[in-house]
Formats: sequence, C-alpha cells, structure tokens
Amino acid sequence: MKRLLEAELIYGRLLEISEPHLVERYNKALDGFGLPRTNLQEFRIDMTGFSPEVAEELGDRDYLDPNRVNRRFIIMTPDQRELPVVHTSFSNTAALMHEFFNANARAINAITIRDALYGEIEDSVSVVEDIDDLLSINEVHFRVLSAEDLLDKAGELRTLVDRLKSVPNAWQDDAMLNRMVELAKQTGDIRQNALVPDKLVFRHDAFWANHFGGVYVFLDDRSTTVVCNPSVPGFRRSRPWQVSYISLDDYQRIFEFLLTTGRVELPRASWVESSGLLAHRASMIVTGLINAVDPTVDMSKVDRICIQTWLHRNAALVANEGTYPFLQDAMRTIAATGGIRLSDVPPHYRFLLVRATPDHPDQWLVNRLIAQMTPYDFVSRFVFDKQGFYASYEDFSENFREYVVATLTRSYLQDKAAFRRKLYGIREDDNNA
Repeated sequence: MKRLLEAELIYGRLLEISEPHLVERYNKALDGFGLPRTNLQEFRIDMTGFSPEVAEELGDRDYLDPNRVNRRFIIMTPDQRELPVVHTSFSNTAALMHEFFNANARAINAITIRDALYGEIEDSVSVVEDIDDLLSINEVHFRVLSAEDLLDKAGELRTLVDRLKSVPNAWQDDAMLNRMVELAKQTGDIRQNALVPDKLVFRHDAFWANHFGGVYVFLDDRSTTVVCNPSVPGFRRSRPWQVSYISLDDYQRIFEFLLTTGRVELPRASWVESSGLLAHRASMIVTGLINAVDPTVDMSKVDRICIQTWLHRNAALVANEGTYPFLQDAMRTIAATGGIRLSDVPPHYRFLLVRATPDHPDQWLVNRLIAQMTPYDFVSRFVFDKQGFYASYEDFSENFREYVVATLTRSYLQDKAAFRRKLYGIREDDNNA
C-alpha cells in the first residue's frame, strides 16, 4: 500500500486537520459517539470526517461505520463537500452527503464557523443480516448534533425569542434576558444566520453494498432488481413477489436487465471510436496477459513494439484465451458497419463492448458492475470500484504493481474529469471519484 499512498491512489485529496481548536471539536464529536479521543495533533479527513490516521490509532477502520449501516459523519468545514469518501459500506454515501451539503449549505456555513456538526445517517435497520434488511432501506434521516452544543443553544435562544414575543411582560424577566444575551454571544443573530439544517430526510436510491461480498440493488418504477452471489442470505427468498434476483455469474440475465432498462449504451461507432474505450480495454487485456505469463517482466520497458512482438510469439496463447482477438474483431466490425449484433456475442464478452448510459442516474453504479465484469481493466476498476481494485492489487506482483501505479498516475490522475468524460461519457463531475 505504500506505493499507492505515495501516488495518492489511496487516501488522496483529503483535508488536513491540525489547528488545535479543530482537533478539539473533532474529539468532542468522538466523545459524542462514545469513542476514545485521538491523541494526534494533525490528521486528514474525507467528506464524512473519516480519518485514516485516526482509524489506525483506534485500530478500527469502521469507527464511523460500526455496524456498516447508519453511517456516522463529522463535518468540520463546508470544504469537506469537495472531498472524496474513502471508506464506506454503501456506494451512494457520497451522493447522500452531497445532497445534505447542498440542501443545508447556509446552516453548515454558519455553524462550522464556531462549531462542528456530527451525527448519523440513520435508516430503518440497525444490523444487516440478509437481503431483506438492505431492501428495507428506502430513505435515510440525518440525525445532527454539534460538538459545542451550538444547535441546542440556537434552539434554546429561538424558544426564548418566541417567549419574549408572545408572553406579556416577558421583557421584565431579567434572568431570561441575560440568558438570551449570553446565548446570542455564542450563536450570533439567529434571525440572520440559519443554524438549523433545513432538510434532513433523503431518498435512498440504487446502490451497491459491501455486505456479503457485494450486493447491487437497482430500483425502477415498479420493480427492484438485486444482483449478487446466490449464497447471500435471502437470495430469492426476500420479497420474491416484488424483487427480481440475478446471480453475479449469470452474464446473460445481467446484461439483458441492463439493456432492457436503458442502463447501458450499445456499441456504436459514434462513441466507440471517439472514446477509445474498447482500445483501452484491449490494451489492458494484453498487459494483463503478459503479467500472467511472467510476473517478473519489467512492465515499464514494455512499449508498443514489445507488445506486438509478444503477441506474435504468444499467438496460440492469445488465441486460446480469446478476449483480445474478440475485441480486435469487434472494433473492426464497428468501424466498418457502425455497430455490432450483440446477439452474436457470447454473454461474458458483451460487457467489454458497452458502458453505462451517460445520462442515466445509475451510470456510476452500472459502470461499477461493468468494471467488476471486466477485471483485466484495472483502470476502470480503480475509477468505479475501488474496493475491488484494492483487493486485486494485493494479488499483483511487485513489477505489475509498479506498472499499475504508473499507468493510473499518467492517465487518470492527470485530469480525472476529462478522462471520465472521454472514456465513459460522464459529463456530471459530482461524485468526487
């Protein structure tokens, strides 16, 4: 992991917390969760307030995610809105946090001048034991507290202001007036600064959960579709009258579901050639094969000529594996005819030819599923399925790890938004991937 850390491919773009008063506010939030205080004088946080340094100190990566449901958060500054979420059990945690930041910007801006917000993203279950527990999560409620009790003080001041306005002779209560002055010194003028968040309830849309090895939940108007391993508790038993279940190894049914619901973009020359996505995947397949044949190869010295030479020398192996020749034929067909008949393509190869429909709300989730179905493409895996990428990275040889880091650094990290827009057609850059 050291190489990933140095290249900022893990825990990158986090916000440093080092000012004593901010560290103290963070500790008060930890107190509120019943957690030990940190002794660190500086550490970094992500959008939710998760800190890899604090997690290491506590010996608990799930200190803000104790049951991997009802995620906790600590908001120190509005700037956290621009940070990634680096540790979560649900793929839509970042989207929910974005909604909360956007809906309550005024309150967050005002409160974090003097205080820190913390709390939980509460839903209808406290522990996930089977698929039905995941399907029960329809909406979430942000339970919000403040480290310095600013929210409670603002609420108390609001009550006293209302009493002053509505109760005759209340202005003669010196103790109440003194209390109002004391509170106003801490909260400011609550008539001008909205200190209480406006919106706390949000819909829980389609998501991936890391429970049971990974579960995809897709929502349509009148149906729900679950894609996961058939061994997951509740598979085909939880709400069978309203939920369709697809096994992760059933390539044909998964693809048909994504296609019929408009979640994947068919391979047409109009986007295939300009994006370079299929050529990218072909390149990923070749380098993966080279590494699989000889993990000791110095991949930094492998250029286009070396790849062509390797392909000629290993023609039988490449033909037998089949993926690279298939992609080459597919690209030629698309260039010549403008498209390709997917009914002629074996189900497990179809995912190599498509990407998520760019304007579909589930584009990030679908691209995550496609990346899982095309494991040789470590770049797409890193972009959309970081948990899967990190797990695969552990099995790479040292030489290949060096090559992977170098490839991601010179391609994706140079301009993430432009890279995602070109290859995957993603125009909205609001997921902080």
